[in-house]
Amino acid sequence: MFVRGIRGATTVERDEKALVLAATGELLQEMQKANGFEPEDIASALFTVTSDIRSVFPAEAARLMGWAKVPLLCFQEIEVPDALPLCIRVLVMVNTNKSQQEIRHVYLREARQLRRDLMGE
Repeated sequence: MFVRGIRGATTVERDEKALVLAATGELLQEMQKANGFEPEDIASALFTVTSDIRSVFPAEAARLMGWAKVPLLCFQEIEVPDALPLCIRVLVMVNTNKSQQEIRHVYLREARQLRRDLMGE
């Protein structure tokens, strides 16, 4: 078994707690669906947000999904000129037998433009 990283990102229209939690929850559900893992398989998850998101920690969405024992951390992205605003990113480390090539990264909404190469587009 290996520890593999699964990348994901999404955006929100504005910084509101309900929107951030909904978008993060949707992203995490899509990542689980695409890669077939359960909370017990997760080694840890790291979340980042752009500086324009301050209403809630995105990790709260994972807790609401039942990731109660998963180690979670939230960080602020560095401020890069012309970077995508209102963006939530996540790196989930899972224990899996899948190869790197079998991992499916998930990018939703405006974040789809970030890493088309990882999405096979």
